[in-house]
Amino acid sequence: MKIYGLIGNPLSHSFSKKYFTEKFSRENITGCQYQNFEIKNLQKEIPALKNNPLLSGLNVTIPYKSDIITFLDTISAECSEINACNCIKIHNGKWSGFNTDVTGFEKSFVPYLQPHHKKALILGTGGSSKAVAYVLKKKGIEFLFVSRRNDVSSGVINYESISSLLMQEYSIIINTTPVGMFPNVEECPPLPYEYISDKHYFFDLVYNPPKTVFLSKAEAMGAVIKNGSDMLSIQAEESWKIWNNLK
Repeated sequence: MKIYGLIGNPLSHSFSKKYFTEKFSRENITGCQYQNFEIKNLQKEIPALKNNPLLSGLNVTIPYKSDIITFLDTISAECSEINACNCIKIHNGKWSGFNTDVTGFEKSFVPYLQPHHKKALILGTGGSSKAVAYVLKKKGIEFLFVSRRNDVSSGVINYESISSLLMQEYSIIINTTPVGMFPNVEECPPLPYEYISDKHYFFDLVYNPPKTVFLSKAEAMGAVIKNGSDMLSIQAEESWKIWNNLK
């Protein structure tokens, strides 16, 4: 028996367990289970996981994508640059870290890009935001992070700084925060939505609900919109390839 799983807290919103359980059934993959490991204290609980001989791979979600790195034996170049890991391969007792958010985001984001999409605002500064920034940098797209605090020297502005001119200049808006995710479906990032035009591209890493208030407001103003469901499926399949030496 091989056990795969997800570590994070909370995991009530988890996509991964349902996805992999259905994958195992659909593809007749036997001898595998996928479990949720809701971790409250990495220092106390990771050692127990490391002693589980059946554990073969893990996904990592909020809030541990950066903190988990100190528990890994090796990390990929992407993990190192981003300082975030969302996939762990376990082999011969060694934990190796990867970041499949990068591939997941890139493959789901790029098809909707237009030539005028030159600059982006990344909402949030967590682990997923770093994967998004990595892809934007690769594509030559300028970006600013948006957070509750203002730290312009670090490329971070606050929401109050977003003017009509800034919205016009930065035509890509990417939400990497959990704002608007089930069950808090009435919430949305505090943006000046009245300045959205049909030149904008709104991408939300949230996948539940499929159309957040963030995306609905953008769509109503004519913007191109995309949610995070494809990104999640792609990164899950990338994880499976890594765990099973398929890439």
